[in-house]
Amino acid sequence: MEKINIKSTQNPAIVKFEFSNFIAKSGNYEYKNIDEATNSPLAKQLFYLPFVKSVYISGNFIAIEKYSIVEWADVQEDVAQQIEEFVNNGGIIVTEDTSEKKKIPVTIYVETTPNPSVMKFVYNRLFTKIPAEFKNIDETGASPLARELFKLPFVKEIFIDENYVSVTKYDVTEWDEVTGEVRSFIKTFIENGGTVIDESLIQQSSQAEKHQDAYFDALDVTSQRIVNILEEYVKPAVAGDGGNIAFEGYDEKEKRVTVTLQGACSGCPSSTFTLKSGIENMLKDMLNDNAITVEALNG
Repeated sequence: MEKINIKSTQNPAIVKFEFSNFIAKSGNYEYKNIDEATNSPLAKQLFYLPFVKSVYISGNFIAIEKYSIVEWADVQEDVAQQIEEFVNNGGIIVTEDTSEKKKIPVTIYVETTPNPSVMKFVYNRLFTKIPAEFKNIDETGASPLARELFKLPFVKEIFIDENYVSVTKYDVTEWDEVTGEVRSFIKTFIENGGTVIDESLIQQSSQAEKHQDAYFDALDVTSQRIVNILEEYVKPAVAGDGGNIAFEGYDEKEKRVTVTLQGACSGCPSSTFTLKSGIENMLKDMLNDNAITVEALNG
């Protein structure tokens, strides 16, 4: 008998319902409405709930985004029970095509970033809800795409978040010489059914620990406020530039906040200065404490 584990996420509108085993082995599936859920009887049933906005199936979980008409605290247990009953009664979660993989129509567009060494390659669908940074090929167990990209001799680092891949290059080449090659590489990889990132493996990494409720709950009140400020006011802007900012800690005695810059922000002097000064001023103002300082580390 399947028992569903309920997990909240950084996005209050989204809750994940985890299974004990993989339910999607051949890819990720996102449904925005009931008409799109032709290959998922479970997603189709979930859309009969009036508050369900979208359904995402990947690895060992189903993530559901709700409309604001309800709070998850009021309905998540009922949703979990409905999923359990559906599965335990033999219902099909998703029908995957295990025959020869068909090419997926893919559009990848390119965006520059404030860091001249980093280019951002954007897809029109979600890759992951947990950011992941890879410094070398040995760290790419959770990302077959990152592993293949590191085989390109000019690729130095890779950062994957939401619907984009930020690639950092070595100085041996210029982006105008290789941007088309990287874009085509990523496009072909996805079209052929390659896995960009396995969130179930990312969840087991140290990078994902800071996205767990247990980590947030263990923080002191000031640290929790800092995390919330970063999530709401800083991360969206940083993500737009192909980067990320991760809270590392708060020293109450020295009033020092430590953050790690990832993706396009990492190693970029202008980003480091701008973010450090901007975050510092924001925290001083919002926490009403002019003694606060920010230390920005490169990931």
